[in-house]
Amino acid sequence: MSIQPYTAVGLIPTVRGIRKRADIRVNLEHLKHLVKAAAWLSSLDLPVRLIAIPEGALQGFNDEVLDLDHVQFAREGAIDIPGEETEFLGQLAREYDTYIIAQAKARHPDWKDRFFNVGFILDPRGELILQHYKVSPLFPVEHSMCPHDIYDWWVEKYGRTLQAFWPVVDTGIGRLGIMMANEGSYPENARALALNGAEVIYRASYPHPATGNDYFEIQSRARALDNNVYVVAPNMGTYYLFAEEDTPIDTFGGRSFIINYRGQIVGKQDYGAGSTYVGGVIDIEALRDHRARAQWDNWLKDLRTELYQMLYEAPIYPKNLYLERAPMKHAEYREEVILKQIAQMHERGVWVKPGGA
Repeated sequence: MSIQPYTAVGLIPTVRGIRKRADIRVNLEHLKHLVKAAAWLSSLDLPVRLIAIPEGALQGFNDEVLDLDHVQFAREGAIDIPGEETEFLGQLAREYDTYIIAQAKARHPDWKDRFFNVGFILDPRGELILQHYKVSPLFPVEHSMCPHDIYDWWVEKYGRTLQAFWPVVDTGIGRLGIMMANEGSYPENARALALNGAEVIYRASYPHPATGNDYFEIQSRARALDNNVYVVAPNMGTYYLFAEEDTPIDTFGGRSFIINYRGQIVGKQDYGAGSTYVGGVIDIEALRDHRARAQWDNWLKDLRTELYQMLYEAPIYPKNLYLERAPMKHAEYREEVILKQIAQMHERGVWVKPGGA
């Protein structure tokens, strides 16, 4: 069955950082109002079939900003998926007859006192149809666990497959996958999703000044073009450190996009210092036709995989980093990981030390 073109909406919400899980309710109520406005006005073009809620919209980023203890946040601020928050969003999916993609810092049932950064998709019935555990956190500051940090356990539990690390779900609006924030900084994550069949990829959020210096746009457009996928990339709006704060800060810098499979922007919202949204049309049949009939710029068919495998034969970032301990706080991470990784790149001769040192 063919899929008619539809509108995808990316929300750009105001968010209040949380101290405890109950604080999330304020952000959910805000999203409810924002969905109403965005879905109504955006559907004046083509029907809205997909709503993307950016990373941070439920809980903010206080675990990162305040360098909180991992175990404490896992107990007090992380959620369970499914849970009351996904049920709240599921009600919105049912009300607006749309798919919803969102994110939260969430616990895993097998890992006590640990949390992960999890993207998830709800269908128009409000059912949870996909969970993606972020594989590339914002390493200097993000305290989340990721599958590579417990690689041996993850492979034993879920297998060593694309679906285990970069899951894709086939839906009535195309094949959907998730690539959150810093994951889009690495071409491999988009490529993995594309090779697993993705047609529409969620990619949100990204902080200023990187946003204002075009990182978010350049990366998102490149990932879309390289893999012939749509990228839905809403950024966050105004940030309040706590629920009661009255000082609004635009820490994200706006620049939200809907990008088509040729890397072209089909929806754009520069504004970020408040609550708004971005909308753009997604045409899955046009994407599929391009992949089937183009001779040059349908890139995946030409991958010389035997050659490219050589790039990754030597390990770089350490796996199983948190298999037996909680994630590090900022200062320890810099000493134990960042500086050692930079030294490794110099020692291998991949990078040359600055100043001829």
